[in-house]
Amino acid sequence: MWAIIKKEFKSYFLSPIGYVVVGILLLVCSIFFYLTSVQTGSVDLSSLYYYVALYGLIIAAPILTMRMFAEERKNGTEQLILTAPISITKVVFGKLLAALGVILITLLISFGYYAIVCFFAKTSIIPILTSMLGFLLISIAAISVGMLASSITENQVIAAILTIAFLIMSIFLENINEVLANLSIINFYEKFPSGVVSLTEIAGLVSFSIVFIGLTILVMQRRKISH
Repeated sequence: MWAIIKKEFKSYFLSPIGYVVVGILLLVCSIFFYLTSVQTGSVDLSSLYYYVALYGLIIAAPILTMRMFAEERKNGTEQLILTAPISITKVVFGKLLAALGVILITLLISFGYYAIVCFFAKTSIIPILTSMLGFLLISIAAISVGMLASSITENQVIAAILTIAFLIMSIFLENINEVLANLSIINFYEKFPSGVVSLTEIAGLVSFSIVFIGLTILVMQRRKISH
């Protein structure tokens, strides 16, 4: 699986994709850092990653995932994955972890905002760390949605549109139906910015991710059998 992670991670930064994703997330982070801290004089950065998750991931996740399987199918290299001795499960998780690596790089760079605040005033790092934990979990959930979309089509644009549509729709699901609210990943991120690690929210995001990762594995397994 390490070979898959290495190959996919390198591909993000041998192309503009990795830089674009990091740039988008940091741009959103910078905008809300200015609005929530610089403009108000607040040293509380706890809500910063909530806004990045709400507005940044809608664009970043589709860019990260749209080519995962769709490009390989379009270029005809999918056959190599389906016939390789490595299991489909390892391929899927390898691609997931490579995409998550791009998110981790962004989070490490974003520590610069905390350093800026610390230069002027004392602030607790605990809410920031819990917000980052929540952001990582919600990123995995968003990536898993994009992976499934990429696995069912060979068109990268369609995969991106499907991912964006689902992520945007999920924001409003709570207003439609309480049962559908369980599909809204942003709802599972409400307590993290306050410094609270909620097992309910962690379980919700993990369960959501497992379902979509499992569906992606199932789709690819069926394609492997059909080949």
